[in-house]
Amino acid sequence: MQQATRRSSDRFGSSHSSSGESDGTPERTLRRRRAIRRRRRIAVFSVLGVLLALLIGTGVYLPAAASAAVPAALPTVTQPVLPAVDPVVSPVWPSFGRGAIGATGFDGVLASSGDQSAFPIASITKVVTAMVVLDAHPLAEGEDGPEIEFTSADVEILDEVLAQDGSWQAVEPGVVMSQREVMETMLIPSANNYAESLAVWAYGSVDAYLAAARAWLDGHGLTDTTVVDTNGLNAGDTSTPANLVALGQLALAQPAIAAIVVKQSAEEPYVGEIDNTNGLLGTSGIDGIKTGTTDEAGACLLFSTDVVVGAQSITVVGVILGAEDHDVLDAAVLDLLASVTPGFQELPLVTEGEAFASYETVWGETATAVSSETKSVLVWSGSDTTSTAAVTAEPLDEGTAGESVGQVDFTVGSQTVSVPLVLDAAIEEPDFEWRVMHPPWTRDDLAPAA
Repeated sequence: MQQATRRSSDRFGSSHSSSGESDGTPERTLRRRRAIRRRRRIAVFSVLGVLLALLIGTGVYLPAAASAAVPAALPTVTQPVLPAVDPVVSPVWPSFGRGAIGATGFDGVLASSGDQSAFPIASITKVVTAMVVLDAHPLAEGEDGPEIEFTSADVEILDEVLAQDGSWQAVEPGVVMSQREVMETMLIPSANNYAESLAVWAYGSVDAYLAAARAWLDGHGLTDTTVVDTNGLNAGDTSTPANLVALGQLALAQPAIAAIVVKQSAEEPYVGEIDNTNGLLGTSGIDGIKTGTTDEAGACLLFSTDVVVGAQSITVVGVILGAEDHDVLDAAVLDLLASVTPGFQELPLVTEGEAFASYETVWGETATAVSSETKSVLVWSGSDTTSTAAVTAEPLDEGTAGESVGQVDFTVGSQTVSVPLVLDAAIEEPDFEWRVMHPPWTRDDLAPAA
């Protein structure tokens, strides 16, 4: 009876077993599951270890780890702080006439006053004559050029100029002068007869010269300029202030003309001493370019001067047309230059060695991308001086000190300045130990986010 009772108890009673298994409580079940997971991890890593050992042993892993690509370091860019430009200047223009002013290195005109349409330009026309003649017969700096012999036809030209009450210089058949000397006599004392004689010598006739002049003007974008003679005596010789500023800049770029218009006087064979009609030469640095005077045009001056700004020099070219006389005109030009030149500034953009981007590789190498040179830009505060800067730098996994890795582009108004960026220190590749400890299939996870 006791035996039957024991069996009944074993079957329907307590859940304990003689084998020592879990009694089903949550704590023991959790411990059991953790133990199972540990045994599985050990098994997986054991297999991986065996596989890695096999790869190393067979010479596969080490070469792969040593040669596999490594993550490139992305640059951390520092945007430059751009300097401010001084307040805008206000040019002092005369109450009469019309004018414009510009400077080499700047597009178009910087400022203008009065009616900007075409207007008679008087003897400024001779600058066109000089340029077109040089187009056919160039003169190198310091060269005299070919000899020109005057004939009775040149005496007839002189008589015509005298009849028009134009400025002139003496001439007679058989006189021989160099091309440079004839150009000096045309430009310095503004001899109208020498302008026509020079043009006919160069092109064979006035008509042929005028055709060449039209082609030259069109070819240089001076489409608002018209010449109907060689010297400006005709009121049909017209131009706009903007075209005249451009003409002056072209003339100063010709060494032969620049060397002539700066002379206050010269000594010519047969003619003798000649004086420049530009009474402002040498005042406020004025070094050219050409006067003009007719009833229709009034007193006119196409002028130039060099302005020193910091370590640089800039050539200012301007024109005023339609003054009452040259005394009034000269005073207006000096007032204009005094008001305009302070507006030119040297704007510093970057100094050599300035940092613009930094690098840090996942294996601990660091370097900085720095500017390779010092740069500044000339600006005039009356023009557009809106400035921006854009930095570009390449991702790197290695590099040598001084290696170019990008550039910084500055835009100020219409000017663009680019400065290369170079590494200030080398970025070395990771060593063998790092490569072995960082398997190729894990390296993508190390790469920095773009």
